[in-house]
Amino acid sequence: MTQATARAPDAEPPPKMGATEAEHFRTIAQIAHRDAGLVLPQDKAPMVLARIAKRMRSLGMRDLAQYCKLLADPDAAAERHELIFVLTTNVTSFMREAHHFETLREQLLPDLVETARKGGKVRLWSAGCSSGQEPYSLAMILLDLMPDAARHDVRILATDIDPYVLRTAREGVYSDTQIDSLPGNRRAQHFHASPLGHSASPALRDLISFRELNLIGSWPMRGTFDVIFCRNVVIYFDRETQSRLWSRLHAALSPGGHLFLGHSERIDARHAELFTTVGTTTYRKSERTAKPQKGPAQWP
Repeated sequence: MTQATARAPDAEPPPKMGATEAEHFRTIAQIAHRDAGLVLPQDKAPMVLARIAKRMRSLGMRDLAQYCKLLADPDAAAERHELIFVLTTNVTSFMREAHHFETLREQLLPDLVETARKGGKVRLWSAGCSSGQEPYSLAMILLDLMPDAARHDVRILATDIDPYVLRTAREGVYSDTQIDSLPGNRRAQHFHASPLGHSASPALRDLISFRELNLIGSWPMRGTFDVIFCRNVVIYFDRETQSRLWSRLHAALSPGGHLFLGHSERIDARHAELFTTVGTTTYRKSERTAKPQKGPAQWP
């Protein structure tokens, strides 16, 4: 799941890159980095400009300079948000990177379920939840061990920067293709046929709260989490942004909490002391204190 990932190139040819287009691309890249932490390397310029060309057509614009002027307008925050959505996509599936869910089921959830049954609080966070397959997968694994989870203080927070994919996630309706990665017994137990596809059951929905959240902005959550899935998100950030995020994720975990990253993501050496590696891209919070970060990325 991602908060933001590079889109695949369009079939139509991208606009030619001249000096003027290169300058406009740099402007767009700066906005994407400032507003969402995205890194857009120069070699992605043709793809990026092709995507923006579609957005410009929807606005009735043909001039890239005119679009960049719009983005620079202080009152154009909504369009800058649209730009981020144009530049990002969400690639996900149910039970993606299955070993993480096996670790959750076999090693972590038994103790967390016991905590909940004794009246304790259990919190999981799917950061960069995309269209919802990851948090629904978490809910399925949780219900395997605790069918009455909704009766206890057990909740899953699912966040993403993109309100459009969050709408899909909240609706919880998936096509045959999207759901075919689930075994038949899981489909039968947790989804029912609807006119639009396969709808998530109330038991799944009751466990999850979907919220819009930009990971490089402020985090309104005041509590901590026992488990955080933040997979295939940080690879699109630069080192400085990643550095702030490691510290914030450490602070957001409960003592002994666990962090799951994507298959190509690793915590850098500067922050390795904050986490103990306990499996493939799986980390447990250490009790060292993260150095406070300056700016809007600081844990509120």
